[in-house]
Amino acid sequence: MVPGDIGTSMLHRRFANLSLNQDVRIRTFEPHKENPNCYLTILTLQVDFVKKQTETKEQFDMGEMKDLFIQFFDEQIFTEKQTLLFEFHGEDLILEVTGVTLVDFNGAGSQPDTTGGFRRGILMKDTVINFVKSATSSIRLVGGRSTSAPTALLQPNFSFEDLGIGGLDHEFSQIFRRAFASRIFPPHVVEKLGIQHVKGVLLYGPPGTGKTLMARQIGKMLNAREPQIVNGPEILNKYVGQSEENVRKLFAEAEKEYKARGEESSLHIIIFDELDAICKQRGSTGGGTGVGDSVVNQLLAKMDGVEQLNNILIIGMTNRLDMIDEALLRPGRLEIHMEISLPDEKGRVQILNVHTAKMRNGNLLKDDVNLEELARLTKNFSGAEIAGLVKSATSFAFNRHIKVGATVTVDADYDKIKIGMDDFLGALEEVHPAFGVAETELQQCVANGIIQYSKDIGRILSDGKLFVKQVQDSKVTPLVSVLLHGPPRSGKTALAAEIAMTSDFPFIKLISPETMVGFTEQAKMATINKVFNDAYKSPFSVIVIDAIERLLDYVAVGPRFSNNVLQTLLVLLKKVPQKNHRLLILGTTSSRRVLEEMELTDAFNEEIYVRNVEDLQGVDMVLRTLAVFGDRERDRSIQTLRSAGLESRIGVGIKRLIMMADMASRDEDKVDKFVTLMADQGVRASLEEAPKRGGFGIQGPSDQGDYAAGGVLQSYS
Repeated sequence: MVPGDIGTSMLHRRFANLSLNQDVRIRTFEPHKENPNCYLTILTLQVDFVKKQTETKEQFDMGEMKDLFIQFFDEQIFTEKQTLLFEFHGEDLILEVTGVTLVDFNGAGSQPDTTGGFRRGILMKDTVINFVKSATSSIRLVGGRSTSAPTALLQPNFSFEDLGIGGLDHEFSQIFRRAFASRIFPPHVVEKLGIQHVKGVLLYGPPGTGKTLMARQIGKMLNAREPQIVNGPEILNKYVGQSEENVRKLFAEAEKEYKARGEESSLHIIIFDELDAICKQRGSTGGGTGVGDSVVNQLLAKMDGVEQLNNILIIGMTNRLDMIDEALLRPGRLEIHMEISLPDEKGRVQILNVHTAKMRNGNLLKDDVNLEELARLTKNFSGAEIAGLVKSATSFAFNRHIKVGATVTVDADYDKIKIGMDDFLGALEEVHPAFGVAETELQQCVANGIIQYSKDIGRILSDGKLFVKQVQDSKVTPLVSVLLHGPPRSGKTALAAEIAMTSDFPFIKLISPETMVGFTEQAKMATINKVFNDAYKSPFSVIVIDAIERLLDYVAVGPRFSNNVLQTLLVLLKKVPQKNHRLLILGTTSSRRVLEEMELTDAFNEEIYVRNVEDLQGVDMVLRTLAVFGDRERDRSIQTLRSAGLESRIGVGIKRLIMMADMASRDEDKVDKFVTLMADQGVRASLEEAPKRGGFGIQGPSDQGDYAAGGVLQSYS
């Protein structure tokens, strides 16, 4: 080129719309004359590699880029849409001016210069330079302030009730704070703090409490990509390596976007339902394939491996937290563990509002429906069970408008259908909570009611109420355990069941050897452990353990027992429930001496002795209550027993006495038959009072009617 000529590069020609070798007339530009406000206060530059296919793991510090840019281009003029080359750390970059803002010395605020239809200004050392990554570029910019507004993480105008979720406000706020709050802020703020976003949330708790529903609706709550919802068993495949490949496919899209956009990539949510199906403790499953272990390893590698992704959120759900591999529960993986427990009364009101919203809006609920009262009556109902309750209530309303004859038809006034409080109360008779009261089993234990044949019975029931009140109100004893012991058939189980049912606790379960006939030792342990684990999920619980010596498979011949079941009971009887949960344990035994030798009695806080019917006054009270004899027959029976000198020898269990009275009432001579049965019982009682010797080392009387083996107890396990 000769002096006076100006050469242009391809970038210059493209920007000025010039052809190759085209002659162009130019003139000197004096920015101060064109516009006094010609200095740049903000310059925004879009950055990309010159070679579009360039990929590098290097991160480009925007602060360092700014210093170098000002050093090279200080006092140069920049115009919007102008492009230029820029070398940084050996990489050729192309910059495009996407925004300019000029200083306004007139005090009207900074404004872009639009002189001649162009926006342009002079770069100063104090100019704020914002680097913005090109949408299609793989370059990684760090250390600077982004000019783009942070993406709104939450959808506007959403509410939990609109999402169909009630009673989970606290859980949602906790998940939002720990998992989503950091994602609202611009990336440079998070980078300054030097933290990584939370990558995993594990929701666990009883079935039907809303874990899957919560995870499914998170996608509606967030401005993010549509979540990938995966049922755990769907990951598994019969072909070698295919299960691991299925895990990799879930992360493929997130990996691709993270490589292209880095921290500016959108959030990818992957939801694993029934996580325990694929992420069991490694080494715990049988078989030689090791597929389960490989799936866990692959998931760990994707979540927290060498090439970490910061644009993913894994939400796992399980009913069995104890089965999940521990490595998945550590920070950097599924680090947030949120228990979705049974809703409290306030939560149940919200859930009822959700499930009856359309009924209210359609004016299909009667005025007498009181949701607060229903919430009080549905203790320990899960969200799914409340939904079932509403369905059951509507079925009563449907049934009122159905005519059953030769054919089934619907009334003409079906559009007047309304659901009332009676429908809900009827539904409560049909729908029972899984973590509720074992009412049928407990009612069987007190089929004949409680007969207060002595002052001891009233005292025992009164003490039982005190134990219940202690569990409810005490801040120092969240666990109270009581052992009722005494002779066989003396009514121990009935008293324990009565105390449990009158407690009005939402969770009451009976552990009885009757339900475990034929169970293996392991099955017994699992059943007992499950009842206790279920009790820990309820705020107030009662567990009745009936005939403990039978649960232990104790026999005097030998004597032998199950040590594994014994150790299970010893541990669980002393295990204190978690905070804000209370537990009352009522145990019964007819062999206290045996439990004492096993040191099981030490696991109970208190003991109550239940006596037999020991006097004629008690017998008279039982006969009066049963009403199987007339007044004269009853008086004759008592007088005959007194005349026979049996008053001092009566020691009969209440259950046996009820059976004898019922049997005698069917005889032609009720009085004679009853006296004969009582006399035989008195003779047996006298014989049992004598100390027993020989045999298998049976010792003397224990616990006023209990006898225990004097030999060394042996465990068969």
